[in-house]
This record gives sequence, C-alpha cells and structure tokens, in this order.
Amino acid sequence: MANMTIIGAMNYGPIIKEIGRGAKGSRALDTATAAALFGDILDGAVPDIELGAILVAYRIKSEALDELIGFKQAMDARSAQVTVPDGPHCVVLPTYNGARRQANLMPLVAMLLAREGVPVLIQGRHDFDTRVSPFELLGALGLQPAADAAQASQQLAANRLACIGVDELLPGLDALLALRTRMGVRASGHIVAKLLDPCRGRSVRVVAVTHPEYLERMDAFLRADSGRAMLLRATEGEIYANPRRCPELKAYVDGVGSIAVAGEEGGAPPLQSLPDAPAVADNAALIRAMLAGEVPIPAPISAQVAALKALAD
Repeated sequence: MANMTIIGAMNYGPIIKEIGRGAKGSRALDTATAAALFGDILDGAVPDIELGAILVAYRIKSEALDELIGFKQAMDARSAQVTVPDGPHCVVLPTYNGARRQANLMPLVAMLLAREGVPVLIQGRHDFDTRVSPFELLGALGLQPAADAAQASQQLAANRLACIGVDELLPGLDALLALRTRMGVRASGHIVAKLLDPCRGRSVRVVAVTHPEYLERMDAFLRADSGRAMLLRATEGEIYANPRRCPELKAYVDGVGSIAVAGEEGGAPPLQSLPDAPAVADNAALIRAMLAGEVPIPAPISAQVAALKALAD
C-alpha cells in the first residue's frame, strides 16, 4: 500500500471505532463524513494501517445507503468525464471480472447497441489470473482502450463505441482496486466501481451484482441517486443477461424504478446452441457470428439490448 501513505487531515480513529465494531455493533457514517473519508481514500491520503482497518471494517459490516451516496459524491468530484455526442444517452458498461466458464457476451451487448446508434462506453480493469480478460476479448474484436477521456470522447463521436480503463477515469479508484491482490478479498472499491459515472447527466449505467443482498442495496441506491440505470444479477460478474435464464432487469429514471424485463423461473442449464467458449479467440468468433446473423442472438440478450435502447432514448 505504499502508494497510499500520505497522512491526511481527518482523524480516522473515531471513524474506525464507529464502523469497526462488527456486523451488529457497527454504525454507519453520515453522507458527508462518508464522502470526506472516501475522498481521502481516493486521494491516497489514508495511512496504510488505517486504510486496511477501514476496508476490512466495510468488508464485514457492508456499506449503508448514506455511505454509498457519500462514496459516490467523492467519485463524482474526482472522475474524468467523457463527452457524449448529441442523441441518445450513453450506456456505461462496467467490466471488472471477465469470463470464467461461459463466453463473455458483454461486448455483444455493446456492439448491438452501437449498431442501433446508441453510444456505449465500456469502463473497468482486470487483474484476475483465473479469468479471461475482457480487455483482451475487446482487443480481438478491434476495440482498444482509449488513452484518456478525450480520446474516448472522440471514439464515441466516430463509432458510438469506446473503451477506457478506470485508471484513466479515476486513478485513485484504480489504486484502491489494485489492493485486492494483496488483501485477498474485494472491498468497497469493487462495489462503487460499478456506480462510476463518466458521463454524468448523459448516461445509462448498467449495474450488475453477484450476491442477492446487493440487489436490494443497489435498488435503494439507484432510487436515491438521480439519472438513468439498469440493475440485474450479473453473469459470472459481467453485465450481460444470462442467456441460459434471463434475470429480472430493472430500469431506473430519476429515482423511479420499474421492471423492464421479467426474470425467468427455473434453473440455468447449458444451451446446445451456445457453446461454452471463454477463450478469447473462440469468444470473439462467437460474437462475430452472432453479429453476422450466423448464430442466433440469445433472447435474454436481445431483451436487454431493447430495454437499454429504450432507457437511452
């Protein structure tokens, strides 16, 4: 944690005392304090010992709504912004996991939307040795990360499709996420990374979560937060609707939530028409075949794209 050793002005001891009493004894910070704390974390101002205590405390107690709102305020004050061309809102797709067993269809969602004239910005990072990098997959499909927000803006204007690393949007968040490989577990940064808004006022954020309890937490956040968004259960941690069983897709517009696509009941058995193809070359070939009409696009993906297009208009 050597890159986060600048001593800040806040007194972190009382904060750790509040949030570090375990799942039942801890108390949530108010929004202003949470914003100041997360701002210090993003600025690299929290000393190593205090930072580790804070991250573990939140890992145990989880983030309350007021704290998530404060964290988001801190990100908004520091994140670079990408210019969206005139027309539909920009769909922002976070990618922080990559493929494990199934083909990653996140790029398919992005390319189908761009083909419909909806701008799409993919943002994220990858550091999982056991998963296939989404950025390698995007590269195989001809999409390379932009060097900065200005270049991402140019890519959106030219092609309605851009990709950028979180290190270019919010370096402090990238440094925080990088601590996962040292700590061994994810922390608050991985939650709020999905809420990052690089096109404020012109975005449709797609928020995909793995654990059911986070569906409730993110539902409350997106109702409290302004703007447009979609919430769903992630597929292997990624934002695309599971082609084996469509999850419920919720849409949010200025704090009002509704069900955009009803979830399917039952299990999620493998599909004969959709081979498990997580390797980069196989995955890219599958997506190209779907875009060309040679392989049918799974119904859940088509439903998600239609719902996102409606949100973006």
